[in-house]
Amino acid sequence: MYHFFAPDGTENDGFLTITGPDVKHITRVLRLEEGDRIVISDNQDRNRLCEIAACGPDFVRVRILEEELPSSEMNRRVILFQGLPKGDKMDYIISRSVELGAAGLVPVEMARSVVKLDPKKKENRRERWQAKAESAAKQSGRGVIPEIGAVCGFAEAVRQARDLDVILVPYESAEKMAYTREVLSGIPAGASVGIFIGPEGGFAPEEIESLEQAGGKILTLGPRILRTEAAGAAVLAMAALLWED
Repeated sequence: MYHFFAPDGTENDGFLTITGPDVKHITRVLRLEEGDRIVISDNQDRNRLCEIAACGPDFVRVRILEEELPSSEMNRRVILFQGLPKGDKMDYIISRSVELGAAGLVPVEMARSVVKLDPKKKENRRERWQAKAESAAKQSGRGVIPEIGAVCGFAEAVRQARDLDVILVPYESAEKMAYTREVLSGIPAGASVGIFIGPEGGFAPEEIESLEQAGGKILTLGPRILRTEAAGAAVLAMAALLWED
């Protein structure tokens, strides 16, 4: 079933009016009509089953059939601090992370990041990445659109992560998988978790030292070395297996 976000939709007597870009997508791209059912989220994890009642050139009016659908959000709030990768890898990373339940992603310029963006490119990329996050949230049935933060330096990323309950750092020189399971299993529901992923060249030694000083837990993801675009998804998948029914 198709899923849309309508945080600004006007509600009246059991009906909801949708305006904006989704109108064209619903009526012209998907060619949905009166009687078709869709899921509408308010971006606050409130999901409602609706039926299209009327379509106009700049609006879609839906009848609310069911007020509260089950939440699809992860029961821990996970922020991915991703070292800036080359090319369009960040598009892939954002899509997979959102699909797997991340609450947000912060792009980080690390010591071994090859990509260096000027201020204008940073903002343009952020807008594109946010659109990717919204698209992935719709596709995966999320009730909230994860926020893509501004590109920041490593020191700023660590400062942000200090406000979270747990910091996780996948790294090739780490303890065995038993420790990874122990750490992930010990994170309680409702906790906020930051996951740091290095760029293609990995973390610099001083970055690992800084994360350890901030309380970061150094984890292994197994005996194989993963690409930067796979590592974050691997951690999220492992966490989902342990945290979710």
